[in-house]
Amino acid sequence: MSDDPPQWAATISVRLGAADVAEFLERALRPEADREVPRARASLARGPPDTVVLSVHARDTGALRAALNTYLGWVDLSLATLRSVGSSGAGSSPG
Repeated sequence: MSDDPPQWAATISVRLGAADVAEFLERALRPEADREVPRARASLARGPPDTVVLSVHARDTGALRAALNTYLGWVDLSLATLRSVGSSGAGSSPG
């Protein structure tokens, strides 16, 4: 992001019910959170052991909306992938 300070922020906590699922999600999202999306940046943290906390900071509401849609899409895709693997009997699935 440029030198303009972010003026908008959102924090989303994804409570998953199991620490190993939260670890999977954090690892899946880490490469995306480490790179910038246009006019926004994100960070990941762990709250309680079964929770991933996503914080997004943006210069304007349009950038915040776009970044949130992008990151929430990646959360959904990651968890759908895990459910798919779990339903095949090859791994665990989120609660």
